[in-house]
Amino acid sequence: MKFDPSKKVVLTGDRPTGKLHIGHYVGSLKERVKMQNSGKYNMFIMIADQQALTDNARDPEKIHNSLIQVALDYLAVGLDSAKSTMYIQSQIPALSELNMYYLNLVTVSRLERNPTVKAEIQQKNFDRSIPAGFLTYPVSQTADITAFKGELVPVGDDQEPMMEQAREIVRSFNNIYGDVLVEPKGVFPPKGQGRIPGLDGNAKMSKSLGNAIYLSDDEKTLQKKVMSMYTDPTHIHVEDPGHIEGNVVFTYLDIFDPDKEHVQELKDQYQAGGLGDVKIKRYLFEVLNNELKPIRERREEFAKDIPAVYDMLKQGCADANEVANQTLAEVRHAMGLDYFA
Repeated sequence: MKFDPSKKVVLTGDRPTGKLHIGHYVGSLKERVKMQNSGKYNMFIMIADQQALTDNARDPEKIHNSLIQVALDYLAVGLDSAKSTMYIQSQIPALSELNMYYLNLVTVSRLERNPTVKAEIQQKNFDRSIPAGFLTYPVSQTADITAFKGELVPVGDDQEPMMEQAREIVRSFNNIYGDVLVEPKGVFPPKGQGRIPGLDGNAKMSKSLGNAIYLSDDEKTLQKKVMSMYTDPTHIHVEDPGHIEGNVVFTYLDIFDPDKEHVQELKDQYQAGGLGDVKIKRYLFEVLNNELKPIRERREEFAKDIPAVYDMLKQGCADANEVANQTLAEVRHAMGLDYFA
């Protein structure tokens, strides 16, 4: 992708800790493709392998193996290297240097108060054995964004605390050293689609919880997962009135079925009694399969030439380094660190 200084910069990405699931798809990927295809933005899409190592440092093979899977998922949903710069975090040295400078602008207590970090620490049962890199990843994320002067960041709605912390760091830097960095703004999914519940009814679909539908799941796997979904435990017989609140099947239909009128008819029938869970799950499977089948087929095509995918990432890294190094030069100059310029 050729950088156009007249366009706003969009920066986003994912941790390579496994294949991407439909939560990623509706939470961020669809919006990225839409923004990319509008032609209005410089799109930078990062595979955040360094960030993934903050809680997977003892399993680097997991990161290495997942990286290409995430790249395939990107291409499958419609991200295009001719329109977006896709690159790998660890291959952009400027990010680590910026991170070091920003660490001096935030306190440990502020990092510990970040709601997103607190929730992740609790979920991963770190207690007080928190890897330092994990605690400080909001700072690293700020470096990732500001290196490209990212103005818009498509993220899930649980990432707003991270965006606010990034803005705080940017303001601190600019107040001390001058207006060099750009304050980022989060771009969030439509209301109600920011966080998809897991198949088991858990509030969040997650790779680590094993309750996800992956973009790469084949048709048989997709059907099996849909048929195992949590519905209404009190809806024992077809004729029993059912509840749609907390019923994962209807939550997914609200998100994925474009025929909202038909969804409402199904809800009414389910609540009145006379609509079985098996029937409604079969219908949801058809809806999901219609959405995911083209993605699955594109993914299979790209997977036939893995070296070409790596070549794409290599070129993306070269393009990203050019932009990030320019920002780093401006930061060094503002801080008085360009001694030999």
